[in-house]
Amino acid sequence: MHQRATAEPSIRTERSNTTLPLCNTTGEHLLNYTQGASRLRLVYFVHDLGDPAVSRRLSMLRPFLASALVIGFHRAAAAPPQVAGWPTISLGRTADGRLGRRALSVLNMHAMIWRLRPHLLGATVIMARQLEMLALAGTARRRYAETALLAYEFLDIHRLMVARSVVGATLRRLEARLLRATDLLVVSSPAFVREYLQPTHGAKLPPTCLIENKVLRDEHLPSSIAKPRPAGPPWRIGWFGVLRCRKSLELLTGLARQLPGQVIVDLRGRPARSAIPDFDALVSATPGVTFLGPYDRHHELAEIYQAVHFTWAIDFYEAGANSKWLLPNRLYEGGLHGAIPIALASVETGSWLARHDTGVLLHEPLAEELLRYFSALQTTAYAASAKRLATVTRETWVDDGHDGARLASALLRRRAGIPASKSQEQLVTS
Repeated sequence: MHQRATAEPSIRTERSNTTLPLCNTTGEHLLNYTQGASRLRLVYFVHDLGDPAVSRRLSMLRPFLASALVIGFHRAAAAPPQVAGWPTISLGRTADGRLGRRALSVLNMHAMIWRLRPHLLGATVIMARQLEMLALAGTARRRYAETALLAYEFLDIHRLMVARSVVGATLRRLEARLLRATDLLVVSSPAFVREYLQPTHGAKLPPTCLIENKVLRDEHLPSSIAKPRPAGPPWRIGWFGVLRCRKSLELLTGLARQLPGQVIVDLRGRPARSAIPDFDALVSATPGVTFLGPYDRHHELAEIYQAVHFTWAIDFYEAGANSKWLLPNRLYEGGLHGAIPIALASVETGSWLARHDTGVLLHEPLAEELLRYFSALQTTAYAASAKRLATVTRETWVDDGHDGARLASALLRRRAGIPASKSQEQLVTS
């Protein structure tokens, strides 16, 4: 099932074979962050104060921050007073997956944006997650922090953004306008640029920085209660994180029913019941499939991944678009802890695994491929796959601080007025 990579593509500019220098700064080329004047004064606009990824980004940038303030909506009943140790300002409660309702909340907030003025004074960087927050952050920067750099974290693509409809076209025009006012674009997968941003917006993109969803250094902590991986069979598949893909759940429950006692599925994290309203019923009706609740990624990653043989790294939630182009957190988490990633060969995750000569790469029809693979899986074949996974270097999975330094350097360089040349303004893969 695995495809060996023939050549590992590099991130290149549109008209040059050189890598993008703006976000490729390392070692002695990094700016001197020990001086207080060089540290960032960040105002961070986010769509969900409770999103663990917000805390992770702040933790990544912590060594380079003089201060940070997190402004955003929340989905829990109450907003957290702090995120990663930094204070928050709540803009109100919103709902998971309801882009229309979120957009309306942002429009309402525009009428009261003057209330944010005292919090924006002195900001050197304003960063936004998700398009609707970029709209709010852009207005706030234009009115109250004109000298601040505006950065946009482009981390997924809602289905409406690729819709061939009046709504989709309107959103893409809005996106184009907002991107023209953006100083730095941060992406987690090169396919977002190659497959969507460049075809949609062409040469109008701002300088772009690739920061993958690697495990942070402070999240890679050995667990005192982690146990050695159990021998198989039964083969144990782990699907961890935000569980919002109904097709994935149907595939996994179907596999467990077809191979009772041979395949076991562990589910952990946050089920998106707005996307899978019958999540609990499907799980409880399937022997061999268990939902084990949430987990603490700062202390339990090793424990939960070392308990399974495979990581489910397949997603159909935004099939044909975001799901095809993303590189999910669980890819890096599972690989680091020896849980072999399972991916579709035809998507970006599969291509990434092929370049690193690891993983289980499957083709459609997926239900048949899964059944065929696990019906025939022997301990010798599993051991060979596990051995191949173990040869992948640690820095492939873990950010030991270098990515945070690259991002901080890119932000500081852009704010200092160091421009990317015309041949360095785009990030694509060959």
